Amino acid sequence: MRKVIIDTDPGHDDIMAILTALAHSSELELLSFCTVAGNQTVDKVTNNILKVEEYLGINIPVYRGEERPMVKDPQPQPQAHGETGMDGPILPEPLKKAEELSAVEYYKQILEKEDKVTIIALAPLTNLGVLLSRYPHLSEKIEAIALMGGALDGGNINKCAEFNIWHDPEAAKIVFDSGIRVIMAPLEACYAGAILLSETERFRKEGRVSKLVDDLFGFYCRYAIERNWDRTSVFDLMPVLYLLDEDLFVSEKGKVDIILDGEDTQGQTVFTKGEGNHIVLVDADREACMKIFFDAIDLLDRRYQ
Repeated sequence: MRKVIIDTDPGHDDIMAILTALAHSSELELLSFCTVAGNQTVDKVTNNILKVEEYLGINIPVYRGEERPMVKDPQPQPQAHGETGMDGPILPEPLKKAEELSAVEYYKQILEKEDKVTIIALAPLTNLGVLLSRYPHLSEKIEAIALMGGALDGGNINKCAEFNIWHDPEAAKIVFDSGIRVIMAPLEACYAGAILLSETERFRKEGRVSKLVDDLFGFYCRYAIERNWDRTSVFDLMPVLYLLDEDLFVSEKGKVDIILDGEDTQGQTVFTKGEGNHIVLVDADREACMKIFFDAIDLLDRRYQ
């Protein structure tokens, strides 16, 4: 079984990715959640994962991470995820609190203890950038980092960059230059694996988890509906699906470099095929991806009644 930590900034699609990982507990041993500023402030996204845990009745440790990128100021995106970072579901404020230890110091502890850990990074890479700059020797204890981020042909936050990498390009550069095996699910793979808006109707049924997912999509799909799109990407789902079944994706191996500056290029991921230990997902089997997602939510409806 693969031991995993999810580094996250929930985020509607973060929660859908997390739910899919929870459904596959026989393959992914979820050790903890580490939060970080991204979609919204670190306090808001930490509160979001705590609310979801309480709603599901689960108790996985949550560690509050970095509240700002390594160099620049944080720039949350309420137009995508709302003022809470997870607008839509109405969930009670959680009684549970985050752990006292910071995310970076938790990473240090767990990596010194465990043989190998895989990190699923669904957010800006600030926690990992700080970790590797402070404790570079711990890179040897990370089996892989599977992340949602980057773009090969045009960004979603500036002309060339995707939001997660753009938000903290300095941290991303540290991660990609660390020698760790990095699996990158860029925008193109996320677009290829998108859910049809008509398919989201399947969650309008009895089931505690389906109700949560339906409420998430109720807000999350607005962006696509306003643009007359027939589908929306569940971005953060892709790296989880890759760890469950690599054959869902077409991938290429090589080296990813990060551009640190430029109005149109800050956060750009430049991929060179060939030598290197980075794996970039370039296409996805959409229907197969969605089947795993749908089956996961159905399973969780039975588990969390």
